[in-house]
Amino acid sequence: MSATRYTYLGPQGTFTEAALRTLPEAATRELVPMVSVPAALDAVRAGEAAAALVPIENSVEGGVTATLDELASGEPLMIYREVVLPIAFALLVRPGTKLSEIKTVTGHPVAQPQVRNWLRAHLPDAVWESAASNADGARLVQEGRFDAAFAGEFAAATYGLEALVTEIHDAQNAETRFVLVGRPARPAAPTGADKTSVVIWQREDHPGALMELLQEFAVRGVNLMLLQSRPTSAGIGNYCFAVDAEGHVSERRVGEALMGLKRICQQVRFLGSYPRARVAPEEVRTLRAGTSDAEFTAASDWLARCQDGRAQD
Repeated sequence: MSATRYTYLGPQGTFTEAALRTLPEAATRELVPMVSVPAALDAVRAGEAAAALVPIENSVEGGVTATLDELASGEPLMIYREVVLPIAFALLVRPGTKLSEIKTVTGHPVAQPQVRNWLRAHLPDAVWESAASNADGARLVQEGRFDAAFAGEFAAATYGLEALVTEIHDAQNAETRFVLVGRPARPAAPTGADKTSVVIWQREDHPGALMELLQEFAVRGVNLMLLQSRPTSAGIGNYCFAVDAEGHVSERRVGEALMGLKRICQQVRFLGSYPRARVAPEEVRTLRAGTSDAEFTAASDWLARCQDGRAQD
């Protein structure tokens, strides 16, 4: 395995590359752009890279389905950290292009919902066609295949383009969450502000089935931060669920919730416990009464006394 190589959703100039370069270790790694999320993750599975950074969630569009589906299938991988990056687009064009001359535009499919209103107001007749990434859209403009691309302003220099308009976003404070993914290993020690990710498959579909899954978290005081259904390819109505929960797998409340899911689910895939990105002190939750490790231990000790005839109140 190449311990010094990280892959990412390329080509050069993507928001994913910008997010990757915020990691301190990126300065000492070989950063290799890949043509797609599956390609970036497959390089890790094959031992050609130590880790891959890929987008997993956008504050406007929701989960990035290519990443969720890749993590739910194939050889298991684990998330080791996350990066949250503010997102604003620039309209990149070949030098000298005027706004009135733009007839075709491109960008990543996740970008379109974030600039739809701007497009409607300023380029109502422009035809949109999706690209593999925002930076790939910039490359296509450079080659003359489109008139303009929505991408990060930082991509302009890479592709010899100019930013005709900057700071484009329909939603203020839009962000994308990226995850650094590697091969399975022991999770890092808990920090007190962690997240645990799993994918769960129902054993069977019946009234209240989803509620039963959620109760495993609720009764133990575990807050959910993401819940998204994804088709399993086994037919219409067959879904798995990607879940992000507050806390670390080493905490009793989280560990017992996962054990509860393992008992009642067809399959549970553990995707990792890792530090949450950019957590302000006021965002760290106070545990509900009865959900701390100490209280789980006390309850377990009480049960043991009941079982060996030393029952107490």
